[in-house]
Amino acid sequence: MSSSIHTSRAGEQDYEQSSRGQLKVFLGYAAGVGKTYRMLEEAQQLKRQGKDIVVGYFEPHGRKDTIAKSNGLEIVPRRILAYRGGAFEEMDITAIVSRRPAICIVDELAHSNVPGSERSKRWEDVQVLLGAGIDVITNMNIQHLESLNDQVFQITGIRVRETVPDWFVKSAAEVVMVDATTGALLNRLKRGDIYAPEKAQRAMDNFFKESTLTALRELALRQAAHELDLREIASTSEERRTQQEVSSASPSSPMATIDRILIYVSSDASTAMLIRRGRRMADYLGAECFAVSVAPLQDKARLPTRDRNVVEKHLNFARNLHIETRILQCDDAAEGIIDFARRNQITQILLSRCDHSSWSRLFGTDLILRVVREAKDIRVIIVAERRRSK
Repeated sequence: MSSSIHTSRAGEQDYEQSSRGQLKVFLGYAAGVGKTYRMLEEAQQLKRQGKDIVVGYFEPHGRKDTIAKSNGLEIVPRRILAYRGGAFEEMDITAIVSRRPAICIVDELAHSNVPGSERSKRWEDVQVLLGAGIDVITNMNIQHLESLNDQVFQITGIRVRETVPDWFVKSAAEVVMVDATTGALLNRLKRGDIYAPEKAQRAMDNFFKESTLTALRELALRQAAHELDLREIASTSEERRTQQEVSSASPSSPMATIDRILIYVSSDASTAMLIRRGRRMADYLGAECFAVSVAPLQDKARLPTRDRNVVEKHLNFARNLHIETRILQCDDAAEGIIDFARRNQITQILLSRCDHSSWSRLFGTDLILRVVREAKDIRVIIVAERRRSK
């Protein structure tokens, strides 16, 4: 039996048509906890209430109980796309927008579309539906949340490639955590309710180990609590801004401190981890966040093309997570970082413990020591990427 934790924004719980659609996300920690079942159950209830609702995409995985829940719902036919000699089915966004329902059900939010699609990710398709004024109910597992990618790798040993940015989930009017005990989930797996018997055994030998499921469940429950905190912060943010404006106008009142985080972007492989960590910290603190790289003023050829490309890739990754990016032109990386921090009232600097890449050789190996020594009034956090023990 599954249970739920709801996190909603005040005044945004009803499915009412507006200029932009509202998003609802059912969040779980593993296949089989009941996300799709609960989503379709809600769709049936909304249909009984007279709501105009369609299923834009539904992946049954051969689960009879879940398939039964889709009976009687209007299902928009999928698009057929040819790729490498095969035929693939994807959600037909054009058909859904033309149909203009009030609500659309979309299964497996983290899915990557087949190459040749208008958009590479299903969550990007959902953005189009929301922009067309269509409410969307969807689902995903916790391991697909971008900021948790490193933690999930530590737990499972699997690097999840299909991810959804935190800001997108945070934009949801409601997030529902669908929970089931690990014992109940393993019983469902053994009965063949989730996968066919031969696949179920492989799953229990790998991802569905009890220790792995327990850790993922705890991670999902913490994320649900985190979502509650974020929404509480959001509900009081306007009041805080007003208080800060009053404080700044009054010389007798100290100005409230606003956290601002600087993430140092280099070509080091750990930078992606650092960006995810910084984004998560910024969300928790309600802080502004900057991803900053440093490029030398002269003789740019000293920096190999590969390193330049990797840095640009990291900056694009930060932009996708809605982090402001800056490229500083200076020959002294430590000096540039500290100067930027002072000019922008940065309160925390995040640096990774780099390897001996050409980037670190270019700017010197004492970058961390110099930043720590010279930015004494700023909190400097040195993050080392944890290696998963085998």
